[in-house]
Amino acid sequence: MSLTWSWLSMTEFFSHLNWIQGYSERSAGEVPNTYSALYRLSALMTTGHINPGEGRGVLLDNGLADISWKLTWREDHETPDEHLIERLGDVDGYVIFMHGWTGNHRVWEELPALLALENPRLVSISVDHNGFGNTRFVDETPNLDNCNPPAAMRSLERWLSLLHLRSRQGDRPKVINFVGHSMGGAALFYLNPLNWRLGEETRYAIAPALLLQDELHSVFFTALGTSINILQYIGFFKFIERVIKPELIDILCAGASDYVKKLHSTEYEVTPRGITGATLVAMGLLHDHEIPRRWDTFRVILGHKDRMVGLSPMMDLLSDMEFPTANIRVVPGSHYLFSIGKDVVFQHAQNRELVVQDILALHERALDIQKHGVLIG
Repeated sequence: MSLTWSWLSMTEFFSHLNWIQGYSERSAGEVPNTYSALYRLSALMTTGHINPGEGRGVLLDNGLADISWKLTWREDHETPDEHLIERLGDVDGYVIFMHGWTGNHRVWEELPALLALENPRLVSISVDHNGFGNTRFVDETPNLDNCNPPAAMRSLERWLSLLHLRSRQGDRPKVINFVGHSMGGAALFYLNPLNWRLGEETRYAIAPALLLQDELHSVFFTALGTSINILQYIGFFKFIERVIKPELIDILCAGASDYVKKLHSTEYEVTPRGITGATLVAMGLLHDHEIPRRWDTFRVILGHKDRMVGLSPMMDLLSDMEFPTANIRVVPGSHYLFSIGKDVVFQHAQNRELVVQDILALHERALDIQKHGVLIG
């Protein structure tokens, strides 16, 4: 009787996470002893796992047609559906992966599963965002203010609130760990710390495409994005795109695995050109310097051969923002410094392990802050 009561009590306590049972697909993860589940907001609204009014509000406010994401967690055996909410709710935190331009949740390859494998008290969530993957904008030529890095961060914070992943009153401390690459990494700088308790969030930016002091790359990507926008209207110039695309994918995916390169190439083809161009222009034209300077649980990792994010301009920007030197790591590698391409196996394999350990250490630091506060002096 007591065991039944305990199970019912836990089920009721995690009832705000009922959406977890509304997955569209569930399967083994990318590495042994992990499992994953795919979700789409539209499907969860249809089945009633998420309040349709609240879901529509998030989509309408951000100009989105849908939002899609994938959960990955560690399992020694497959948890039955009736226990899945408790398994994924009774944890120490979540790691939210935000991909870059023309990417989707699959660009992270094994990284989300490796994190979950290292710490079974963490659940990885890789999300399609900002017009790519299955998170498309309603408008195929979105306003730049709706698809720049600050807008991407606001959209993600709204989505997180909808999922009720943050700690509630009476709940154990939880940490939301944000990991962003390129465009996703730039978005992390615009998280509003006033919405978060001390130690409740961490941020880990991998090669962030924050070009506020990088005039050369800003002009290049603005011009390139504008050209892509024009190409959607003038079919005669399609041959130009056949020249632009391989060079662009080469810059973006330098050092990445063949899988990631093919994924970006496919995503470029299936994404409306208006979205592809607008998001690139939005990165190039961004002049929003209103960045909250709370760096205690924020880390940045950069590659020394990154052709998309200039190392010197990025270091200048971080210095001007008084970003702590101890929170910056520069490693041998390119823009995809965590993906193991065949020409950079030795360096990028080590980088991926560093990324995993950095995120785990940040998570533990944030948990400690929640439990014991910040030690001064």
